[in-house]
Amino acid sequence: MEKRVDKSRRDFLRQGAGALTGLLAAPVVVPPSALGRSATPPSDRVTVGIIGSGQRAVFETLQYPCFDNVVIVAVADVVRDHRESAKEKLEKQYALLQPGRPNRGIRMYEDFQELLARQDIDGVYNVAPDHWHVSMLLRSLKAGKHVHVEKPLGVSVEQDLAAVKAVRKFPKQVCLYGAELRALPEAKKGIELVLNGRIGKVQKIYVVSPASLAGGSATPELPVPDGWNYDAWLGPAPMKPFCYDRCLRPDRAGIFNISDYCLGLINNWGAHLLDQVQRWADASGRKDPPIHYEGSGRFPKEGLFDCALEWRVQCTWADGLVLDFMDSRTYSGLTDVPQPMINPPRPGVPNGAVFIGTEGWVVISYGNDGKVVTQPASLMDSEIGPNEIHVADSALETIPANLPKGFQQKLTAGHHQNWIRAIRTGSPVVDPIESAFRSDMISQLSQLCILTGQPVRWDPKQETIVGNDAAKKLMKKPMRTPWGLEGVV
Repeated sequence: MEKRVDKSRRDFLRQGAGALTGLLAAPVVVPPSALGRSATPPSDRVTVGIIGSGQRAVFETLQYPCFDNVVIVAVADVVRDHRESAKEKLEKQYALLQPGRPNRGIRMYEDFQELLARQDIDGVYNVAPDHWHVSMLLRSLKAGKHVHVEKPLGVSVEQDLAAVKAVRKFPKQVCLYGAELRALPEAKKGIELVLNGRIGKVQKIYVVSPASLAGGSATPELPVPDGWNYDAWLGPAPMKPFCYDRCLRPDRAGIFNISDYCLGLINNWGAHLLDQVQRWADASGRKDPPIHYEGSGRFPKEGLFDCALEWRVQCTWADGLVLDFMDSRTYSGLTDVPQPMINPPRPGVPNGAVFIGTEGWVVISYGNDGKVVTQPASLMDSEIGPNEIHVADSALETIPANLPKGFQQKLTAGHHQNWIRAIRTGSPVVDPIESAFRSDMISQLSQLCILTGQPVRWDPKQETIVGNDAAKKLMKKPMRTPWGLEGVV
């Protein structure tokens, strides 16, 4: 039976809309006392469960105790140590920041479906590995939950299509895509500069992502540690031997560089930058992804890691505008494009969404401090007038004094609060799944182009590939029973 929020509670939550608007204003720091710690009755706080409680999940949600409108009540993870550690860290944070009502009641689950069965949980934050995103999204919607799903959306075209169709089927449930760069005011300004003609007419766009890694080994096969539900960890992915490079590397290289679980950084990291391009595309009237993809790529010839090391794909919209999508090594070898990527994620690895216009350019990167670089440099001082084109962002209007420090933490707090506000008030989310579908399709179709070595053409009306039978067959990725897509929603 699908969960529904009690009508009286929903009416009460919607009445708070006026007090929660205005997120586009410049942020100010306020003390905890000004946040009205007791202003929201416990029965009207949004209750959240976390699915996947590893390092990223804890990092993203340590800011929850800074806010009065939401409370974490459950975590689910197939690894016992992960869920126990997440519970301990989050409850410690609640005790530190809200000593009057610390949350020591976070329930733990090995099976995420037990968490979904709880009728007192309003929404779930899905931060499981990429290959689980869509399976969990569909099951969460069916259970009546609001969903914040991490990027990228899926690991196949079929999964992306299933996700967007499911969200259309459940319009009352709030779904947010986890591309938190939309909470960065500088990125918003960069997109608005392009939309309002500050660089002239857009002539070309580049998207540059760090490349995946080569190497890794499937041997030696190791015994599954006590407290690991390995079958559930694999979930929709094929059964493979348990080994260090697949499951235990602290840098999570196995998760990000093995195609059973991820398309590699063409999709996982590229999602941040493609999302910025889609943010611009949505506002400029491009409601469909590019329709033609042509290029090539290079994959590892040995080792466990099998995702693309290099690629370059020309992605062309119906009106002829080209998005040139490539890895950072390929981009750094070009001599006729701007190279000033800010604070690369690792030395010598640039990344960014690069908009080239007739009168200048704008680079938006997913770095450590989020600066946007423009030519001419004075563009960032240009004011976007009230009658010009503006895009929404998820930046915090007020920054709690006890918010964990750091650029990334501020972004995650703003993005999560955008989701919570939408649940409470019915306001739109800043990054809906429809937009996520369009940006994710760029990496999906680019991947199929380089895998098959043939051009790929996308028919947006039929929502399928035409003219490349090999790529069309690869739109579907085998999924193990019972974690497939059929019959879920």
